[in-house]
Amino acid sequence: MNKLTTNGVTVAVEMEYAARHSEPAVSNYVFSYHITIINEGMDTIQLLSRHWRIFDAIGDRREVKGDGVIGEQPILKPGDIHRYRSWCPLKSEIGQMRGSFQMINLESKESFDVKIPAFDLLTPAKEN
Repeated sequence: MNKLTTNGVTVAVEMEYAARHSEPAVSNYVFSYHITIINEGMDTIQLLSRHWRIFDAIGDRREVKGDGVIGEQPILKPGDIHRYRSWCPLKSEIGQMRGSFQMINLESKESFDVKIPAFDLLTPAKEN
């Protein structure tokens, strides 16, 4: 598990290769990732948007930006935890994701970024 705390918010990431959704014969590798967001600060915050940078072993680079996560813009009071799961397709067996969440402090109305720790996307054959 990769974990990083920025501005009082901890983001933890776990990755899993989704073999049953992948088709290696046509270079289609699907990875699922599980995100846990913990508000360790003193104020209530809201996740507004996300920004991902996705890289693979054949030089493909993508950026994904959008509102919220999986259709939600969760509000987290101090101590609250939000979990979600999503997926990422790649054209190679090896890749990496990293990014950030854009948050707002609902009390001060200040916006801030929370880093998502970089994590590798690896098929079981490439993990060693």
